[in-house]
Amino acid sequence: MDTLGSPPWSMLCALGALLAALWFAGRALAGAWLGPRRVARALRSQGVRGTSYRFPSGDMKEYVRLLAAACSQPMPLSSHAVAARAVPFDHAIIKQHGKVALTWFGSEPRVVVADPQLFREILSSKQGQFGKQRSILGIERLLANGLTTHQGDKWVAHRRIINHAFHLEKLKRMLPAFADCSSELVRRWGSFMRPGDAQEIDVWPEFQNLTGDVISRVAFGSSFSEGRTIFRLQSEQAHNAVKMANVMYIPGYRFLPTKLNRRMKANAREVEVLLKGIIMKRERAMKDGYADNNDLLGVMMESNIKESQEAGSSKPMMTIDDIVGELKLFYFAGMETAAVLLTWTMVVLSMHPEWQDRAREEVLRVFGNNQPDFEGINRLKV
Repeated sequence: MDTLGSPPWSMLCALGALLAALWFAGRALAGAWLGPRRVARALRSQGVRGTSYRFPSGDMKEYVRLLAAACSQPMPLSSHAVAARAVPFDHAIIKQHGKVALTWFGSEPRVVVADPQLFREILSSKQGQFGKQRSILGIERLLANGLTTHQGDKWVAHRRIINHAFHLEKLKRMLPAFADCSSELVRRWGSFMRPGDAQEIDVWPEFQNLTGDVISRVAFGSSFSEGRTIFRLQSEQAHNAVKMANVMYIPGYRFLPTKLNRRMKANAREVEVLLKGIIMKRERAMKDGYADNNDLLGVMMESNIKESQEAGSSKPMMTIDDIVGELKLFYFAGMETAAVLLTWTMVVLSMHPEWQDRAREEVLRVFGNNQPDFEGINRLKV
């Protein structure tokens, strides 16, 4: 029986819902309007100029517009205005506001830095930390939850472990994988040719396949076939992420059950299952003493164990999930950058045939008909 004069439960529930709605509205207002204005005032008081915040998308519309305009026409081969084509928004901001400029990614501020001296100070900070942009962490975790998304002490520990994989002696171990993949590519191109005839080859897909082969062999060694599947899935993830670029700033968009979101989450799950299977198989091989640790996975797992032992910990610093994230990042970071660099190198060589002759002459002088080795590569100057 209700006590006389007590408010009905329906009224209490309505009041609670109203208070909750007001609280969420206040948080949204603070995050999307008051917070950005406060940050803008603080940065401007320090002399940082830039764009004014526009609710709710910030500079995203202008970013998309400038990028579309830059890509609407072919870039002349004689042009060296790469920044205006590749990052037109940042290029325009720096030109207008200086080498340190404030921009807005949705409601989140970004400070664009184009001063080499500041690069050095930021990246060599004795605090050992480099802050990440919150708004892109969600999408990056679907692509690669690795070093680029970690913060604070976890970032420091992962960087220390991963650095071991890129020491000179470790890279020497990976040279045979580079040589094998490159030799296969050259042989395949040779099979296209007829004696005394010229053949046009679209090098972009060729170099994409080459990059996939190299990354898969360098990362996993004998687990090469699984690596190729992972490369294909990560490539698809990268293309899907580009499709999401225009809407990433919308709060909660990545949680909507769209076809693209569902596909990206399914790809992420499949990649994780494949990687965990490879890692667990390698763990068993290491325990049995049969593991060949000349690939990235082996070096990373060795370094992980060594760092944990030196720290006096019985548990590894990097969990299996952590290793999965770093391997996904290795794929994501390497697949497009290497293919683009190789393709652009071919374009520049085609523009300057005299450098083709000089490079060919030097390679034949150093190696002759032998397979390239690390010592010989260090002697190449051209």
